[in-house]
Amino acid sequence: MTVAVETGVWQLDQAASTVGISHKTMWGLVNVKGTFGTVTGQGEVRPDGSAIGTLTLAAASLDTKNAKRDKHLRSADLFDVEKFPEITFAVRSAELTGDTAHVVGQLTVHGISRPQTFTARLKDASGEALTLDAEFTVDRDQFGLGWNQLGMLRGLTAVTTTLRFLRAAA
Repeated sequence: MTVAVETGVWQLDQAASTVGISHKTMWGLVNVKGTFGTVTGQGEVRPDGSAIGTLTLAAASLDTKNAKRDKHLRSADLFDVEKFPEITFAVRSAELTGDTAHVVGQLTVHGISRPQTFTARLKDASGEALTLDAEFTVDRDQFGLGWNQLGMLRGLTAVTTTLRFLRAAA
């Protein structure tokens, strides 16, 4: 399937978008899941069909449904939201082939930036809205989030997104 996405600026629909994470804890026995409550962003589809953009998460908005754990995640042990209130992903290029987009960008967490690539799937697209789904993993140690009491936190953090963009008013 080949989908043509309209050129121009697209604004993230915060109400219809989600960014979640999951990570195995307790030596791999428990899968902790969380969702960021505050997600903003925009993108631009260029005339050649490529895209660029930025997605910003409020680090303090991560909700794992456990207040004590969320407080610890916000502390200096991990996200340190007082010093690093935002997590950003800057899309350097996104190329759509059929309903699949190869995304290349820069992920910044805890003040540390690293290249990140992944494949996103275009769920739907019209002249006014488009929705992308993606799943990828992140090595939290690469971002200075190495707190690991008694070796409880192992492996990669899975990131799952559903991002809906609306065509920005001209």
